[in-house]
Amino acid sequence: MAKLELKKKVIEEIVIPKFRQRFPWIGADLQTLRDTFVDENLYLYNSEVVQIAIPPKYSRSSSDEHLIAFLNCPLHTSQVKGLILMLHGLGGSSQRRGLRRMAASLLAADFAVLRLNLRGANPGREYAAGTYAANCSSDIFPAIEKAREIANLLARKKDLPIPLFGVGLSLGGTILLNACLDCKTLSPGRSLLDGLVCISSPLDLEECSLSIERLRNRFYQTWLLNRLVRQTLEDPFGIADSERDQLLIGNVFKTSITSSIKAFDSAITAPRWGYKNVDDYYRRASPIYSLNSDSLEMIPKTLLIQSLDDPWVPSQAIENLYMSIKKRKLDYKVEILLTKNGGHNGFHSLGGCWGDEVVKRWLLKFANITAN
Repeated sequence: MAKLELKKKVIEEIVIPKFRQRFPWIGADLQTLRDTFVDENLYLYNSEVVQIAIPPKYSRSSSDEHLIAFLNCPLHTSQVKGLILMLHGLGGSSQRRGLRRMAASLLAADFAVLRLNLRGANPGREYAAGTYAANCSSDIFPAIEKAREIANLLARKKDLPIPLFGVGLSLGGTILLNACLDCKTLSPGRSLLDGLVCISSPLDLEECSLSIERLRNRFYQTWLLNRLVRQTLEDPFGIADSERDQLLIGNVFKTSITSSIKAFDSAITAPRWGYKNVDDYYRRASPIYSLNSDSLEMIPKTLLIQSLDDPWVPSQAIENLYMSIKKRKLDYKVEILLTKNGGHNGFHSLGGCWGDEVVKRWLLKFANITAN
């Protein structure tokens, strides 16, 4: 009952009807897969390529490395209400349909949007070696610094401060959350972000690993693993022979590696990012442990959106977090919005994507602007 009360409270605050599935996207799997089947053919105007330099001490090659992001601004930059740094999920990129659709919704509400491609994602694969992880703060800190610079430039045109928000889809939300937990400030007295929204974001990596390994999720896991292995092998900077030997037998993917996300993380992700093993990676890169401790004060005002029927990300961690923050009277810091249905980063309802609308209205409210 308490969870339902909190859900109702958040919905009332942003003045939006509760979520209802839209035919034919009924059920967790069709909600999850809808953006794979349907392309709105969105055009994001005023698109500008932004290069984000990675400091040499964090470089994974002998060359200068940088990430690629795409900046989109409203037609009238003097009306910008905020800049939003957007991150894609596992195996994704700035070009994914769901991320582009949400960016279009935010642009229409006069937000500027900076869509970041994480290390290893296209476009920009050729500019940074390796792949990303659930905690890759050494890449995210420079991206946030660059976003602050852009926000300051936009503020000069408006002659008012421009807030910087983060929006992460799936693992992108986990990455932003970890970055906020890892570094309280970029400069004295200022939070890493002014606000954060995480949609269908894993809080407990071990829990998610067990979920994706269920028989019902075999299709999802195979699809994700094929993308991750190809992304790793196609690294223009090359990969270590030891890594290649773990991924391939001749020119064929090894069954032992492509059998589970955990096996891939054990062979590639954990060692690349300095963890002792995959269990160490899952424990230290899962934000739930920090959020359930005293570290909650280190994050900005945050909204977590998730469905109870998410086939990829179980709801147990977010339910436990809700009970923890309520007990500590910190629910003003983190708002949790749970829906009965919606799948993984789905939320497709009558009139469009309900999740996009929630994010837009919450950010408008947070920026002290009344939505029309």
